[in-house]
Amino acid sequence: MCHYRRIMIPVKKFVVIMMMVFVTLVSLISPAVFSITIKEEEEMSRQMMQMIYKHFDVIDDPVIVPYVNEIGNRILATLPQQPFKYQFHVIKADIYNAFATPAGHIFIYTGLLNAMKDEEELAGILGHEIAHVYCRHISQKIERSKKIGMATLAGVAAGVLMGIGGAGEAAGAVTMGSMAAGQTAELAYSRENEMQADQLGVEFLTKADYSASGLLEILKKIRSKTWFGSDQIPTYLMTHPAVEDRIAFITSWLESYNQKSTPIPPVDPDAFNRAHIRVESRYIDDQVALSAIESEVKRNPEDPMVHYRYGLILARAGNLQEAISHMRIALTKRAFDPHILKDLGWVYYLSGEYQQASKTLDSACSMIPEDPECQFYLGRTQLEMGNLAEASDRLLKVIRQYPGFTQAYYFLGQSLGKQQQLGDAYYYLGVFYLKSRDRKNAIIQLQQALKHLQDDKKREQVQEWLGQLGGKEDKKTSNGDG
Repeated sequence: MCHYRRIMIPVKKFVVIMMMVFVTLVSLISPAVFSITIKEEEEMSRQMMQMIYKHFDVIDDPVIVPYVNEIGNRILATLPQQPFKYQFHVIKADIYNAFATPAGHIFIYTGLLNAMKDEEELAGILGHEIAHVYCRHISQKIERSKKIGMATLAGVAAGVLMGIGGAGEAAGAVTMGSMAAGQTAELAYSRENEMQADQLGVEFLTKADYSASGLLEILKKIRSKTWFGSDQIPTYLMTHPAVEDRIAFITSWLESYNQKSTPIPPVDPDAFNRAHIRVESRYIDDQVALSAIESEVKRNPEDPMVHYRYGLILARAGNLQEAISHMRIALTKRAFDPHILKDLGWVYYLSGEYQQASKTLDSACSMIPEDPECQFYLGRTQLEMGNLAEASDRLLKVIRQYPGFTQAYYFLGQSLGKQQQLGDAYYYLGVFYLKSRDRKNAIIQLQQALKHLQDDKKREQVQEWLGQLGGKEDKKTSNGDG
């Protein structure tokens, strides 16, 4: 065994050195030299996004999605000006995967988020994916295969990035009949792509005051999943090859960096912990989450955050009174934590205790007035209590503050409808269905809005949307986002 180690250590160092030399040379070449045009890349991305939304549950969560975008944008701030706007998305699936489409759409799965322990691991994955986009790795490969057609390529590339087989039937359906297996492989990342993305990703992370140790730790977790009886190779390993070489490279880089540089300041864990608790309590399988948290409660009965997490998971499972009990235990030790208070108020709402919900949520919102979810919960509570004007005010505040909060449009429409403000009611319901990608119901609601709306700007917007949806002839264009 010792003899084996004496032989392998120098070989590993040699591999790392050669990889660093190669990646350094490749990085000197402009990323755009061999790529399709920016316009073609954006069109490719648009088609891929349609397929991704069709086959996967891309979540619209007001806690997780803004947080992931915040970390991604912090890293992007270290880059020179980019030719397109990056956006970060989260897919609900218990899978270890992350990928980037052309033109800067970056996806991470809830399964991988749940496996992370801190913000640096998230930053590490995002930095790596940003580097793939920056180097235009996929667009370079697409350039060499353009002869088969852009639409076909979009389907193939989406399937490759999502991990055919490892990502289940949905990813397989994306590429079904699009291309032979040998041709599909041409669009997969190469070992050289991965090493270049790691080198640049580490550079981006360091400039953003993150340690590359986060990327190293999450890569080790992904690799270790194959060691403990997993039924399949993690999708990330299928779509991002050469993990052993990558781990060796980052380990060597960290050893060199730590010897000659001042330590990077620690990251405040609060924002990550809130997002991580959200993933665990809402998007991980109920039984898996319950089993894990029940073990933690036994090990750490004095930890208020364990009781808080347990309460959230119990509420999701429908055990509302038990959930309230555990969240109250959490509040005895964290009496002024507005996020625990907010979630307790929501559990009161779910249990039908609207007066208690209103009182609790009002206290929470006074401490975190800019939290859109707190306003949303309070708006829903006021709606149930018949306080329609206040409900509408709260829900309007939510969509102005966070336009991506899709559910708020639906309940705002409901509240306005009960007040006989039919034009605006149909308008906001139409926006809800637009954002939900429900074309049929969007057309129905928007056509009704057009019959009742008095606001000229809203009427013009509705006409544009209907023209785009095919619900009415109109030459104007709109992005459909409201």
